[in-house]
Amino acid sequence: MESAFRPPIALCNEVLRDRPFAAQCAFAAAVGYDGLEVAPFTLGDEPHRLPAADRTALRRTAEAQGLAIVGLHWLLVTPPGLSITSPDRAVRERTVDVMRRLVGLCADLGGRVLVHGSPAQRRLEPGDDPEAAFARARECFAAAAREAEQAGVTYCVEPLAPAETPFLNTLDEAARMVEAVGSPALRTMVDTSAAGRAEALPLPALLDRWLPTGLVAHVQLNDTNRRGPGEGRDRFAPVLAALARHGYRGAISVEPFDYRPDGAATAARAIGYIRGILETLEAAPGGAAEASGPRSVGAPQARRGAERGLAPRGAEAGREPLTEAAPGGAAEASGPRW
Repeated sequence: MESAFRPPIALCNEVLRDRPFAAQCAFAAAVGYDGLEVAPFTLGDEPHRLPAADRTALRRTAEAQGLAIVGLHWLLVTPPGLSITSPDRAVRERTVDVMRRLVGLCADLGGRVLVHGSPAQRRLEPGDDPEAAFARARECFAAAAREAEQAGVTYCVEPLAPAETPFLNTLDEAARMVEAVGSPALRTMVDTSAAGRAEALPLPALLDRWLPTGLVAHVQLNDTNRRGPGEGRDRFAPVLAALARHGYRGAISVEPFDYRPDGAATAARAIGYIRGILETLEAAPGGAAEASGPRSVGAPQARRGAERGLAPRGAEAGREPLTEAAPGGAAEASGPRW
């Protein structure tokens, strides 16, 4: 009998950045999270230089609340002036130094994954050749991947929507970078809000395509409207069912950007919504891996150009009408009928 799909659920800690770290941990644990995904800028102006004693204290603070620090994200917000695409070699060298040190920070905190989004730090300068920028970024990712191999963590290239950056917008493009570097420590990930605004496929179909490749190492949940899961038109039961179906074993992190009415309320609502879906999927005949439902979380219109084919090894647009996840809608969802 297959085990139930019960992935660890983490909260991206900048959602609670108005609170001290200990209070972030206490709140996240109290409302039902299993861990935190830490944005380094919440730790100070030079988080990559955080003293060893401070790293130990952060890890112990989380562990005291029963939480794991699953990894890091928003890596290059601070210090200022960083870029993986800049034509200025000195800028890139400073950036690589920060990337490598953040790999060490992640490992010291007990994390397993670093998510490299940071759209402002991978913009292309006017007139820059995209292929030249790709080559420069590849050197930076290769250096980070070598460090990650030594530290035993995974460094993820995050595809972001074109509204945020013109560079590496889709899983296809991120996979090209991963394959160009060729390190087992460099992979990609799925941010559902970004994917919903950049990819041609609906999210469950996107996961069906990419999870078998082994290139997706992490998942962040957020609505296409950039609020928390459950606060928009997107439906996440088909997404979680796809993860279960493919035996996804990583953490799932909640990363909203628009907090209404505030971060604490957004965090609490999201974890309740996700836990409810997981319980419903587990109760369905066959469990989460066989849970039925439409494979759609809203599908943007196809982007220009044909999709690249995938080897076995592994824009902004209109949205289709959404339906409830269970056959027949909510009225026929499986589970106790109170």
